[in-house]
Order: sequence, then structure tokens, then C-alpha cells
Amino acid sequence: MTKFSDLALDPRVLQAVSDAGYETPTPIQAQAIPHALQGRDVLGIAQTGTGKTASFTLPMITLLGQGRAKARMPRSLVLCPTRELAAQVAENFDVYAKYTKLTKALLIGGVAFGEQDKLIDRGVDVLIATPGRLLDHHSRGKLLLTGVQIMVVDEADRMLDMGFIPDIEKIFALTPFTRQTFFYSATMAPEIERITNTFLSSAVKIEVARQNSTSATIEQKLIQFTPSRKDKSFAEKRAVLRALIRSEGDACTNAIIFCNRKMDVDVLAKSLKQHGFNAAPIHGDLDQSLRTKTLDGFRDGSIRLLIASDVAARGRDIPAVSHVFNFDVPSHPEDYVHRIGRTGRAGRLGKAFTIAVPFDDKYLAQIEALVKQPIPRGEVPDGALNGGESRPTPRPAAEEPEAPRTERPRRTRGGRGRDKDTAREAVPVLEQASELAADAPIEPESAAPARERGPRREDCRDTPRDAQRDAPREDRRTEPRRDERNDARRDAPPPRDERRDDRREERRDAPRDDRGGERRYRDYDRGPSVIGMGDHMPEFLTRSFKIETRTTEGEDQAPSPEALAEANAENHSDLAS
Repeated sequence: MTKFSDLALDPRVLQAVSDAGYETPTPIQAQAIPHALQGRDVLGIAQTGTGKTASFTLPMITLLGQGRAKARMPRSLVLCPTRELAAQVAENFDVYAKYTKLTKALLIGGVAFGEQDKLIDRGVDVLIATPGRLLDHHSRGKLLLTGVQIMVVDEADRMLDMGFIPDIEKIFALTPFTRQTFFYSATMAPEIERITNTFLSSAVKIEVARQNSTSATIEQKLIQFTPSRKDKSFAEKRAVLRALIRSEGDACTNAIIFCNRKMDVDVLAKSLKQHGFNAAPIHGDLDQSLRTKTLDGFRDGSIRLLIASDVAARGRDIPAVSHVFNFDVPSHPEDYVHRIGRTGRAGRLGKAFTIAVPFDDKYLAQIEALVKQPIPRGEVPDGALNGGESRPTPRPAAEEPEAPRTERPRRTRGGRGRDKDTAREAVPVLEQASELAADAPIEPESAAPARERGPRREDCRDTPRDAQRDAPREDRRTEPRRDERNDARRDAPPPRDERRDDRREERRDAPRDDRGGERRYRDYDRGPSVIGMGDHMPEFLTRSFKIETRTTEGEDQAPSPEALAEANAENHSDLAS
């Protein structure tokens, strides 16, 4: 049997591996490490939980043992799809490189740029990053990738499936062509393998397990049911999930519950807390500090149920997970392999339950075609639906109250409907009324009194309105009706001041010009309008400046310039005098 001591690793690395308690490498480690130490590109395909992280971390530390990093120029680069996976790789590096002087830097979102810039400026041997934050540092001129000797793409299929192809191609273009490349993934679709051929050169393909297979240490169960109504599907799935967790009892020490949407993660976590379960959510919209705190609590046992999106399905090394629940069937069949791979790790036994409704049949068919085996069916726990919050047990008919009520059912505010309780109470009242009507004797039509809608008129003499209604018609007509009073009030002129009425009479008798002036200025206290200037008019205003000349025919003719000059001089002389 191969041991780590047979893999030509650095003695300091072997000491760190021994301190971690490992002696025998996994199949992916035993086959990939020798090729990696020879400087060849490696394409590793293995199911999750088989130790892929150590298969590239151990040879990378050994190869970087000689040399020194330069400022802003890392010697190796590890790309991860999520922050959690990048942080996990950084933790493994700290464990295996503790006896070396190699330095590292972690570039992920949710952390300030300042601290990361300081680490890069000092020079790092290993740079572990997510694609987005790595390109941010490079675009700011804080990072150069021309000195990268080893490049690792962890969870390569996920990186490419999530739409990171443009970013990956840009990052590869920034690195030297002579680099050594490692591609590791749990699944590798044919089209993804075709793309990796562009990035790898003469790569060694290592496939230790059948492609897209699930671990034999995981017991799988598929729980199918049909919701009572489409809008109750989410609530009834929650009831089934709670029943499954309770049915496992103490065997379910901790569990990861996967949802397809981030919104459902928060709703499901809140629902489980309200029902007394120790649960916490984790997804990509949470702050990095809260995500780290939640994962640490799940590791140390303070959190029993971790409700997560697919952000926690990839690469998280939590070996003691006993159960995995797929609250939603994954839309991508590869995600099913990654999700259930969180349990049954390192040779331990685990259970994986998947809750499905008829809408998920097409996704289930894709998953079973991928793993090349049907998922064993399970039964819905007894009382999961009838005893749940979504479908309460109907009340037996014998427990209904049988005593008739004589009071009329109360109407709700607005008068258009009845409460549920009053409507239920009105049924025996109506039945009793029908029975009494059937037992009553039938009288002749001529003797039947007039039909009354309410109490008798003589019993309602307390209010003035009733008295007025019962008064004779001629007495009621002595007072004018409401519409007549309104007409009289509308036709009556509004009260006005006597002085204003006098002014109106004067304006009506005044000439039209005076009335127009007064109406125009709206100033009635200044008296009649003034026409002309009286005795105080200057004399020159009365003089005529028109010079007329007559022709022989008697027609008007324009004055000559000499006549105008003479008249102008005469006028000036008069004004001067």
C-alpha cells in the first residue's frame, strides 16, 4: 500500500501531514502527486470528499520550497468559485506549510482592499482568490501575474458553469504560457472537457472513480408527494421536512438543508426556528463575517441545521455531517452529486433525503441519467401532512354544537358578509324557523294580515322622526320640504352692504364710458371719472399743429417743407414768450 513517504514530498510537508494524522493517501492523491511533482499538467476527476485539495496543495508546497516571491508578483495562483472554498484551501495550506516559510494571501470579496494590498506588496508565494476580486486587484494596478509558476483551478466545472468563462480566459491570458496547470473537479461534462483542452497542455487525466457517480457510503432516499394545492406546496414541503428530521431522531446529529433560491433559505430557516429547531441560514447575500461565524458554529456543534444554497455545496470540508436534505431538487444534475457529497465523507456513513413534487420529475430524470442508477424511493412519514400546519385535520361532525341559537347572526363591518362563526351559528336558526313555519296553521288569504317587515308602528313613537312619519299628510306638508328650502336658499340674494347697493345703482344709471372706467379699475370711492383738465389745461395743448393747404381742386395736399419749418419756428417763439 502506498504511503505519503513514498511520494517524494518535502520532509517538512511529510511532517505536517503526519501531525495532521494522515499516513495513507487517497487514490486521487496517490495518482496525482507523482505527476504534479514531475511538472506535468493534471486533470483530476473524482467525487467530492476524496481529498482533491491535498492532491494539489502538497506538491505545490514542495515545488515552491526553492525560490523567493517578489512584491506584487505571486508565484502560484489558486482559483476557487466561492469565498468559503477559498478560505478552506487557505486553511489547508496553513496546516501543510506550517514548517515552511512560504507566505500566502487570500483575496475574496467582503474584505477590505487595504489589508489585502499590504500582503500583496510584501510578496506572497501562494495567492488564493476568487476570480472577481482577483481581477479587481489587477485592474487597480496592485497585482501582476507574470510570475505565476503553478496555477490551480479548483471545482473547474462549477467555475465554468457559473458563467466565469470570460474571467477565466482573461486570467489565463495574464499568466505565462510556461505555467503548470491543475484542473480538479467532481464532475466533468464533455463540453467542459473540451474547453479545458484549451487551457491545459499534454495533461494527465486522472479519474479515480466513475465520472458523475455518488459515494457508496451515502444512503439515498427520494420522498415524493403531491401537494393538496399548488399554492400550498412550499408549506407542505416544510411539514414533510420537519417530519423527516424528527423521524431520524438522535441519529441526525447535524444536517445541511439545500434550497435552490436564497429567499427560500431565509424563509425555511425562520420557519424551523419557530418550530423549535436549531437552524441558521447561509447564502451569498450575507456578509462574509456572518457566513464565517455560521460555518464555525456548524463545525463546533452549536448549530445543528445549516440551511444553505449551493454556495455551501462545493468543496466544504465538514467531515462529521450525518444528513443532507434536498429541500428543492437541484435544477442542474451535477449539483445533486455535490450536495449529497457533504455527508459520508472520509469513510463515514451518511444519509441523503430529497423531497420532490410532480413538478420536479424532469430534474429527477436528468439526475438519474447522470448517476446511471435510480434513486431509492421512500415514504412520507406518518402524520407529516395531516398533522402539519398546512393541512389541519377536519373536525368531526359529532362535535359540532347542536343547540339552536335564537339571536340573529351578526354582520361584519360593511354589512356585506358574515363572520365564519356567525355563519355557522345561523344554520340551526334557519332550520328552526323553517320547522316553525311548517307547523303553523294555514289561514285563508282574505283573513291574512298585511305583511310586516319589522316591529309595529305604534311601538316606535319615541323619536321625532317616527312622529313626523306617522303625522297626517296635510300636517307634514305645512313645513316646506328639504328640496324646496334648498331652492329658496339658492334663489335668495346674498346679504350685501347698503353702500355697495347704492354704488351699483349709480353705476347702472351712469353713462357707458363711466361704467366702463369704474368696472375696469374696481375703485368706486374715487367718485366719477375725470374728463379733460378744465381751467388748468395748458394753452399749448389746445393749439393745432396741423398745417393745411388747399389745391385748386379742393383736395388735401401734404405741406411743403418750407411751411413746416415756418410753423415750427412760430410755435417755438410762442412757447419762449
